[in-house]
Amino acid sequence: MTIRHHRRARGILAAAAATAVLGTTAAAAPASGAPAFPNPPGPLPTAAPPPPVTPVCSAAYRITRKLEGGATWDMCWRYSTDAGLILDRVTYQPPGGAPVRVLTTARLAQIHVPYDDGGAEYDDLTGAGFGWGLQNLKPAECPGGTLSTVKVPEVGQVKGLCTTTRARGHAYRMAADSGSGVYQTQAKDLLVYTVNKVGWYEYISEWRFSSDGTIGANVGATGSLSPVDYNATDGRGWPLGKGARGYATSHAHNVFWKLDFGLDGGKDRIEQYDSTVTPPARGGSPTVKTRRTAVTKELAGDAKNMRWWRVVSGRGKNADGHARSYEIVPGHTDTHAGRPFTKHDVYFTQARACEQYASNNIGNCAANAGDSVDKWVNGETLTKPTVWVNIGFHHIARDEDQQPMPVHWQGFQLAPRDVTAMNPLTPPALASQNGQPRTES
Repeated sequence: MTIRHHRRARGILAAAAATAVLGTTAAAAPASGAPAFPNPPGPLPTAAPPPPVTPVCSAAYRITRKLEGGATWDMCWRYSTDAGLILDRVTYQPPGGAPVRVLTTARLAQIHVPYDDGGAEYDDLTGAGFGWGLQNLKPAECPGGTLSTVKVPEVGQVKGLCTTTRARGHAYRMAADSGSGVYQTQAKDLLVYTVNKVGWYEYISEWRFSSDGTIGANVGATGSLSPVDYNATDGRGWPLGKGARGYATSHAHNVFWKLDFGLDGGKDRIEQYDSTVTPPARGGSPTVKTRRTAVTKELAGDAKNMRWWRVVSGRGKNADGHARSYEIVPGHTDTHAGRPFTKHDVYFTQARACEQYASNNIGNCAANAGDSVDKWVNGETLTKPTVWVNIGFHHIARDEDQQPMPVHWQGFQLAPRDVTAMNPLTPPALASQNGQPRTES
């Protein structure tokens, strides 16, 4: 167990684990730029049928929900005293279609909390007892849903897993070309979440599954500001309470997720897209050129304007013959430069069983392997990529953070890209309009 500073109490601590020796590695650059994105990088995947996707878990550990509109999500869950909630074999079945395996495993990989004054720094998953802090939820905290009991070692039975649905508003809206008709539908999402208490903070770890195939991963921080961090002399906080006598010390929450896809049960590949805008010449309009880069080696990636990544199925394709993929869509992030592992927004590494946590890793890697994700980007060829997403939040406290603290959210989405040949919620009247829309003669 690595706790870099001890000034601030954080509640229950995890059992000690041997700290790996840090190694020195170098990040590998992606392959050279490929042709503009409409051209596929090589032949389309073969039409070999995907393997069965039914989750292999008992009914008590299986979540399956058919949403309004006909889409079905199916998955298994388990619980770790380090990572908390883990989802396995996440499968999406569009209305009227066959099931598609999306994720082999998805979970949190670290919540790294450094304070601005340098007086404290925590790895809340592997160094501060995150998993042991699972909270009992009341029915009112899981409206319209089901509370499942989780067995937490050394704690006991905790009614801590909520599975429910929640309205998200319009799934789409389109006025008809003629008349006053409107195509529109309201949708609900499947929500799966837990609440874990670490010291003064409580973390809501939420997974959201939409009927159109989108997955949302979010962590909401709530609870209370640390009462021992009101220090008016360090100049690094925000005044709370009457006058300017007490300052809450600012700090960061760097949240990491670990995703192993296995789209369609096969091998995945990673692609990076960058768009360049050229200002207009006199009398013209601006132009944009988009290029794809095949990421064939391990990569520490930095988000920038008009850049995005997708995970592409090595086997499956939709009815139009296009390879299925999921785009990584980061939410707002404050990238923290304080540690090498927090300097980048995404990491693509070759899957290793021991590489489990983005920092303070306790996965029993070799002594020279390093104990953080930045050390694992060392030039290996990506044949079975693991995706790590880092979303940061710099928390400068405000008067409204007391008491209790309103939830502040950070997270990302996985957006389906060519998973289906059309919008999976397309109404029957528009089902024939695949490709270029027909125009009246």
